[in-house]
Amino acid sequence: MRIGPYELKSPFLLAPMAGITDAPFRRLCRRFGAGMTTSEMTTADISLWNTEKSRRRLDLDMDAEPRVVQIAGSDPQQFAIAAALCVSRGAQIIDINMGCPARKVCSKLAGSALLQDTKLVSRILESVVSSVAVPVTLKIRTGWDKRHRNGVEIAQIAEASGISAIAVHGRTRACRFKGAAEYATIAQIRDKVSIPVIANGDITTSEKSLEVLRLSRADGLMIGRAAQGRPWIFRELNYFFETGSHAPSLDKSEVRDIILDHLGDLYQFYGETTGVRVARKHLTWYCAGLYNAQEFRSQVVRVDSASEQIRLTREFFVSRPFFDRQAGRDSLAA
Repeated sequence: MRIGPYELKSPFLLAPMAGITDAPFRRLCRRFGAGMTTSEMTTADISLWNTEKSRRRLDLDMDAEPRVVQIAGSDPQQFAIAAALCVSRGAQIIDINMGCPARKVCSKLAGSALLQDTKLVSRILESVVSSVAVPVTLKIRTGWDKRHRNGVEIAQIAEASGISAIAVHGRTRACRFKGAAEYATIAQIRDKVSIPVIANGDITTSEKSLEVLRLSRADGLMIGRAAQGRPWIFRELNYFFETGSHAPSLDKSEVRDIILDHLGDLYQFYGETTGVRVARKHLTWYCAGLYNAQEFRSQVVRVDSASEQIRLTREFFVSRPFFDRQAGRDSLAA
């Protein structure tokens, strides 16, 4: 799949997720073969960029290509200014968020709330495309609610506006993350535009990834929640896509080292105090795939120092089985 001048090495991409896909997590997912990663969603209102949170969200992966920044808002001029500034800082693709279902985002007529106003959608897209000389992509949902599934119309507006690729979460804004994803709706969008279409939603296993590619006829898949606590899912998806068989399961020493490397990167990126706090949610997600990890999880999310998180993690993996969610069996490999 190609986006502008960039040929992606894998059709499996990491979905941008606020509070999750920070620079350390993006690096980890690329290590396991994610074809593209995108920054956390940040506001198009540059007057709010002076906060520590915004500065971190705008931290670019200068060692990666393409470097993608996602912005959200509702004002076409703000979008254009923000996009141009991101490019001046090194962004190689600008991604526009019109898919976030969060109430605090939609209440400001941003994210998926924009799907209600096709004229505003058109003005925003044209404004951004004309303001930068790099590809612009778009993330949407299938519509606002089940009575207003206008994903096809939005996709056609996007293509006419010069958008280079579109990612579609297969639910309406009203559905949030409930119910089954609508791959048939994504297929309808795929049939109506010539730009790359990326399907998103409920892609949790290697078998499911091929099923979604078949049902949606998408050019690529965007993996979100399934990567939380399992960044190696990209290794599994790529291996299955290329060979038709499952990748060898990771042994417990490999999982331990992945978690420890991730913790170390978090502490370096955020500093110890914030790094320990951010690490707690990632450790919780890792524990969801580990056998008999309830006590470990209870302890490791309550300590306040990096050294204690590391010590508890090392101790947990000493002579301890862990559960491989995909293989569905315990592993005692050293």
